[in-house]
Amino acid sequence: MITNGDSKILIIDDEIDLCDMISYILTKEGYTTYVANDGNAGLETFHKIFPHVVILDLCMPVVSGIEILKKVKETNKEVPVIIITAYGEIRSAIEAIKLGAYDYFTKPFDNEQIVLVVKRAIEERSIRQEIHTLRTQFSLAMPLFEQMGSSAEIERINELVDRVAPTNFTVLIYGETGSGKELVARNIHNRSPRRDKPFIVVDCGSIPETLIESELFGFEKGTFTGAEQKKIGQFEVASGGTIFLDEIGNLPKSMQGKLLRVLQERRIRRLGGNKEIKVDVRIIAAGNERLELLVESGNFRMDLYQRLNEFCVEVPALKQRKDDIVFLSKRFLDITNKELNKNVRGVSREALEVLLSHDWPGNVRELKNVIRRAVLLAREVIEPKHLTIKTQETKQQDSSMMEWQSDMVHKNEDCTISLNLDINSGRELSFHAMVNKCVEVTERKIIEEVLKQTNGNKSRAAKILKIDYKTMHYEAKKYGIKVRTKTEIITS
Repeated sequence: MITNGDSKILIIDDEIDLCDMISYILTKEGYTTYVANDGNAGLETFHKIFPHVVILDLCMPVVSGIEILKKVKETNKEVPVIIITAYGEIRSAIEAIKLGAYDYFTKPFDNEQIVLVVKRAIEERSIRQEIHTLRTQFSLAMPLFEQMGSSAEIERINELVDRVAPTNFTVLIYGETGSGKELVARNIHNRSPRRDKPFIVVDCGSIPETLIESELFGFEKGTFTGAEQKKIGQFEVASGGTIFLDEIGNLPKSMQGKLLRVLQERRIRRLGGNKEIKVDVRIIAAGNERLELLVESGNFRMDLYQRLNEFCVEVPALKQRKDDIVFLSKRFLDITNKELNKNVRGVSREALEVLLSHDWPGNVRELKNVIRRAVLLAREVIEPKHLTIKTQETKQQDSSMMEWQSDMVHKNEDCTISLNLDINSGRELSFHAMVNKCVEVTERKIIEEVLKQTNGNKSRAAKILKIDYKTMHYEAKKYGIKVRTKTEIITS
């Protein structure tokens, strides 16, 4: 439990006398206080000292209290922010509460009220941290194979994580999209001495090249148009902990040299800044492309690759470890049952066969989504009809349909023949009549071909054509299409 002497209180208010008074009150109670008289100074102090509580005035020039509140919560949502407001501005204080503020008090305020609110905020935060620590310790005690499966492949990865986690080695993780690379990275962090510090994820593939440097290293106020205040980069936020650079192969060449320098010197420099900032960060990188291949093609620096490749972990695709499908399905079922307050008991044998026969191109992420939807749709047991994946039979039918559709695009012989017969007969045809004739011929041909593909099953044919069963039945009757056998479709 945090004591008063350990607690740091940051007071941000443009009224100097008010700051001094609050500081005096809290110092007498044994708290350590810090004062800032404008928003920018307040944010800078916040990132330097990481206070236990922030006391914030809503009405300030340059940067509003609401903006500061948002920035604080973006950096650390666990820090309680207590709002100071005038009596007539309670509506703004309520808006701040909705944005995550802990509490508010109005001017003029009672000294005892300030002390009481601060004390309660620190106690509640301390309790939440203890709960989080217990949960973290529980997850640390849980081997990786209890989260990803018990196959030989996962047991091997678990052994590698056990060895590398206590070190400061830079780790490179390879695996297909959705295979669990981030879960392995988190497990390395959670078993390391850095477990109580931040774990920051940066997706190098989703950030535009023009923004990647400012995202990683931050920028100073006024560096470019729109930079109205300083931004702290992800390396600073992660200091003391771990930064996970996902899809590292997408990092622009212009940034690769700068990342190499950070790895070598453990220092960063914000955009527009002259000061070097020391950072203590462990780097874990991941990708679905082998970096040595990117080096050979000239898209990745050899020296950066050598720095990142201190220790390598490869996560196999789900199709290579199908022994884990049953375990993962049960795990996702249990999680979704709790989330939806349902009691789906399990997966039927037939549904399990479908799961085991699927190749899972989306890996564990795809399996999770399939099971979540199935739990939502099922009542007691997950059946094949609840699984939104294609069986091999359906894939073959889809392939045949695509071939037929391609053939129909390149051929329109029936329609051409029909028009030629009408023209040669000497009958006068309007443009609309010719179009309608083509439509009828094409409709009949489509319905005949789809019914052949489905062995005469009108319900399945209707689903393929995205029409209802009644429409399919009507169109078949309209064109005199009858199912004589399972493979023969005749037109009367």
